[in-house]
Amino acid sequence: SAAGVLVCLLEYPRSKRKKGSTMERCGQKYLTAVVKVFGPLTRNYYVRAVLHAALAVPAGFLLSTILGTVCLGIASGIYLLAAVRGEEWSPIEQKPRERPQMGDTIRQPPSAPPPRPPADARKKPPAEVGG
Repeated sequence: SAAGVLVCLLEYPRSKRKKGSTMERCGQKYLTAVVKVFGPLTRNYYVRAVLHAALAVPAGFLLSTILGTVCLGIASGIYLLAAVRGEEWSPIEQKPRERPQMGDTIRQPPSAPPPRPPADARKKPPAEVGG
């Protein structure tokens, strides 16, 4: 059960993506602080791969824990592949949110009251009626 707690502490905080944005899990900032304390031991995916593989060995001797052994083995393989590709765990840093200026969000006020016709219908001049 201590191994399960250790795996949960390592796995719950999400890593920051290299591209795009990452949604932080609920309460992740507290566990991120714990993971950051251990430094390279928890950031390096080679260390995580070895740790998961080592935790899978004792669980493999009992039939009742074979599913957990398989899961830890798969996780170890995934971490090893990620480590070979040069990935590592990095914390999600909170950026101060910039408030948009009102002048930047409203470019030009609407010229007609709602309901407005489609944009292409407004730009065409009215057709003249010949008689």
